[in-house]
Amino acid sequence: MHRPVRIEGHDVAGQPPYNLCMADLFAGIEPPAPPEAPAADAPLADRLRPRALAEVVGQEHLTGPDGAIGRMVAAGRLTSTILWGPPGTGKTTIARLLADAVGLRFASISAVFSGVADLKRVFAEAKDHGRAGKRTLLFVDEIHRFNRAQQDGFLPFVEDGTVVLVGATTENPSFELNAALLSRAQVLVLHRLGAAAMEQLLERAEALEGRALPLDPNARAALVGSADGDGRFLLNQAETLFAVELPAPLDAAGLSQLLQRRVAQYDKDREGHYGLISALHKSIRGSDPQAALYYLARMLTAGEEPLYVLRRLTRAAVEDVGLADPQALVQCLAAKDCYDFLGSPEGELAIVQACLYLATAPKSNAAYLAQKGAWRAAKEGGSVSPPKSILGAPTRMMRDMGYGAGYRYDHDEEEAFSGADYWPEELGPQRFYEPTERGFEKRIAERMAYWEGLRNEKRD
Repeated sequence: MHRPVRIEGHDVAGQPPYNLCMADLFAGIEPPAPPEAPAADAPLADRLRPRALAEVVGQEHLTGPDGAIGRMVAAGRLTSTILWGPPGTGKTTIARLLADAVGLRFASISAVFSGVADLKRVFAEAKDHGRAGKRTLLFVDEIHRFNRAQQDGFLPFVEDGTVVLVGATTENPSFELNAALLSRAQVLVLHRLGAAAMEQLLERAEALEGRALPLDPNARAALVGSADGDGRFLLNQAETLFAVELPAPLDAAGLSQLLQRRVAQYDKDREGHYGLISALHKSIRGSDPQAALYYLARMLTAGEEPLYVLRRLTRAAVEDVGLADPQALVQCLAAKDCYDFLGSPEGELAIVQACLYLATAPKSNAAYLAQKGAWRAAKEGGSVSPPKSILGAPTRMMRDMGYGAGYRYDHDEEEAFSGADYWPEELGPQRFYEPTERGFEKRIAERMAYWEGLRNEKRD
């Protein structure tokens, strides 16, 4: 049995000792040297970069003893991995520490700046080191930016063990990465840093600088909130605060004037876009106007196209409100006209009104279900003919064949209702639309029940 190895040291700032533990030391591979300390004038985020996995904050579900990364390190064996998470959550740091922890050579490329020639060079170097007994962990930043053909280029080198691939992405791998590549790697999700993790980073920054940030408690909370879960952004903001001379600690208003807030993460053609529109639609369906308004604000303040939002609200009107409140559709179309007329930002209030109307309206998906049922019956039933009595007869031949014969004009009947059978004989009567007891549909249900009773009387 191999004994774990513990290597201790201190960085230039007197930080706590770092630990590098391996359950196995492979023959011919020595324990890795401690990571090189950053220069004294390096950015604060670099000087505070963790030197052991235990120092990574906010990702304990992965780096802890029971986490996927913790288990791999304990076993001394890595598998190819995709690290998926927001910016500033530690993806690059974790990849580098993984290589150190199990004694792999670390190589790094960025998909933004690299092409096929760079990949060939990296793989050739990895093969050379492999022949010398040193395997390579290849870290690929922004891996989703490689096209599909380039992603396929990784497959043979991952399969034959030339490299252990660790890719980092801020985008949903299901949408952005090849299925073949995903089948050979496990996807690990990094969380947006919470307030506690962000506070840990600020405390480390203060310990390194030897002084407290010039902020009162409210400003400190505002600083954490302004970073939107991005640890790197938070430390950059803290570095700015350490660099300025202030006569007194800043309050929240003073902090807002000095620093800018991080722009919320939102890509209009990627997961942020689809995630928020899904949250908006489901909040409307769940009759939560407060949550619906919040997600609407998230999208519009991040720069989403208002007409796209209006299209999705209109869909919610017919899918989730339907005939329980027929005015819901009218409200959405009126909001679109109002926005076209007023533009932004004045016209956005009409979008808000439509959103609130939908969220507070009675709900019914009966029309949506009726459409699905009718479409299914139409596809499965084939080209069955309607009854001849309700077919037009524009020619004498058609009249002689019985087209239109026996048709009863409903407006000439008592209560303007004939009770005729309008269904193809091969199909028979079907029920697609089942109105609910909510809102206006309750009246529709009563009317349909009344007609059904008349129809049964006339048939008897």
